[in-house]
Amino acid sequence: MNTIKLNNVLPHVFSQRTDLKSEVWKHELSFEKGQLYLVEAMSGTGKSTLCSYILGYRQDFSGQLTFDDKDTQQFSVSNWVDIRKKHISHLFQELRLFSELTAMENVQIKNRLTDFKTEKQINEWFEMLDIADKTNTKIGRMSFGQQQRVALIRALVQPFDFLFADEPISHLDDHNSSIMGEIMMKEAHKQGAGVIITSIGKHMQLNYDKTFRL
Repeated sequence: MNTIKLNNVLPHVFSQRTDLKSEVWKHELSFEKGQLYLVEAMSGTGKSTLCSYILGYRQDFSGQLTFDDKDTQQFSVSNWVDIRKKHISHLFQELRLFSELTAMENVQIKNRLTDFKTEKQINEWFEMLDIADKTNTKIGRMSFGQQQRVALIRALVQPFDFLFADEPISHLDDHNSSIMGEIMMKEAHKQGAGVIITSIGKHMQLNYDKTFRL
């Protein structure tokens, strides 16, 4: 997948609003593979909704969303499964980790779908993110900031053309945010992937190719 395009996309819930001042909704824009994007938003402007559209969890919108000029509203369930497994990786704002599993188990449950990363690489990421001592700790006993770092590792253990990171550093200090950004961008460059980061305030200090205000 090389391009994600939005053509006059507008959530149905916003259809009666006349006060939208968005650079995304009701516009034509594209996300290109290999580029880095920041989507800045205020609460209530549809950030989570945008994530849901690109991941195929919701389709309650007018306009057209395409992947390489293919209309996503025509995709089957198997199409979406393939996309989420091989083409788009998502770091969820709410993380969606399994609290009863350990940090390593949460990562490996995804890695085993494709055997994309070695255990050595995964352990190196845990070390770099200063959570090497938490690999066998259950997620439910870790802080939210520690969980965010685990969620990043999980997002990277699959092939992807685009990485969608939804508020990835909301609970991290500047030091860990910087390390997280370095790891994320190194893997994205290695895969030649595009990266889309959303934020309602604090965001990674990276060299963005384009910023959109939602």
